[in-house]
Amino acid sequence: MADLFDQDSIPSQHKGNRPLADRCRPKKIIDVIGQQKLIGPDGSLSIMLESGSLPSIIFWGPPGVGKTTIARLLASEVNMHFVQISAIYSGVSDLKKQFEAAKIRHLNGGSTLLFVDEIHRFNKSQQDGFLPFIENGTIVLVGATTENPSFELNSALLSRAQVMLLERLSYSDLELIAQRAEREMATSLPLDGEARELLLEMADGDGRSLLNLIEQIFNWGNEVLNKEQLSSRLSKRAAQYDKNGDAHYNIISALHKSVRGSDPDAALYWLARMLEGGEDPRYLARRITRMAIEDIGLADIKAQDVCLQAWQTYERLGSPEGDLALAQAVLYLALAPKSNASYKAYNNALTAAKKTGSKMPPKHILNAPTKLMRDMSFGSNYLYDHNEEDGFSGQNYFPDDMPRGIYYLPVERGEEREFKKRIEFFSKLRANKNKSTK
Repeated sequence: MADLFDQDSIPSQHKGNRPLADRCRPKKIIDVIGQQKLIGPDGSLSIMLESGSLPSIIFWGPPGVGKTTIARLLASEVNMHFVQISAIYSGVSDLKKQFEAAKIRHLNGGSTLLFVDEIHRFNKSQQDGFLPFIENGTIVLVGATTENPSFELNSALLSRAQVMLLERLSYSDLELIAQRAEREMATSLPLDGEARELLLEMADGDGRSLLNLIEQIFNWGNEVLNKEQLSSRLSKRAAQYDKNGDAHYNIISALHKSVRGSDPDAALYWLARMLEGGEDPRYLARRITRMAIEDIGLADIKAQDVCLQAWQTYERLGSPEGDLALAQAVLYLALAPKSNASYKAYNNALTAAKKTGSKMPPKHILNAPTKLMRDMSFGSNYLYDHNEEDGFSGQNYFPDDMPRGIYYLPVERGEEREFKKRIEFFSKLRANKNKSTK
């Protein structure tokens, strides 16, 4: 079965009527469009090719950005036999056949570049099966994945391969691909300017998707289409968003950091991306409330209430009406004064609590409900703050053998300015009272 994916084995009589995407594949690595960080003059792959040494590689990136094409061209550049398999369709027996063929090739002085598409689909034992053949030089493995290798691939396999990130194709990259397709077809796309721009937007950074769309358009004939006509004939490609994958975590991170960075427009854009992608608005309500606690805190004590009210409003209205309440909460957070002082204070106190273990509170603040406890001085010498001058006793509330901790450091922003003044006021009172008791 695996031989079906060995592209060198396709008979020439079946290569004539190939899809446009296949006919537009570059013949040399320098002809690849995009990924200049890898294949440009100073790119990591270019440097490897110049040195004549090609390690095992994991290509990580979205669909349609050139992973398969680059792997094929790498094999050509270093004169290796190229074999392509897919982890979706291949099993253990297919891998064994390829390993045996590669061993024979190796013994005869040849080398094999084994390209494994969707490599993350292989389970742990299947991934482990590559290791001895990588280590003894039987194969150079080039894997391709759209998922984060850190989570989807074994650490043993990752330690034997270099992970290279391929980026989504830019608008200018897609325009160059369209021009290549026009040269291949020896005619211009029958689109006016606005329709051409819409086409590139529809591809959403996916070169293969763009070529498939272009092939459809050429099949319609020579009538020049405008934006409205093209839109009615083609369905817009759904934006890449997997609620359980990298896109989910990348975009919620972008939303959170936009709020933290006080950019309301960027925050609103990422919120819209998630809602458009089908994210659960309740998840977003929870995360937005977390942002209020972590990044605004006491600098604006209304922020948390705004988020909780937006959450409650969504629960009553549902989508799409309730989405606007979440959008308003995001805007409020982005424009609110920022402070992570309470977040840091809690973490500092948590660290201290873990270190100090089971230390008892000082005796003077312990209750003494029994005579025995009163005889042991529990609760003695406690000063009731309301009876003290300024309503402040300045007593120690930490364990007796523990230095006083300072965890909360408010910032000079928003309402925390006033909290900082109060802390400084109480610190001076405490210092004066401690002096007077010595």
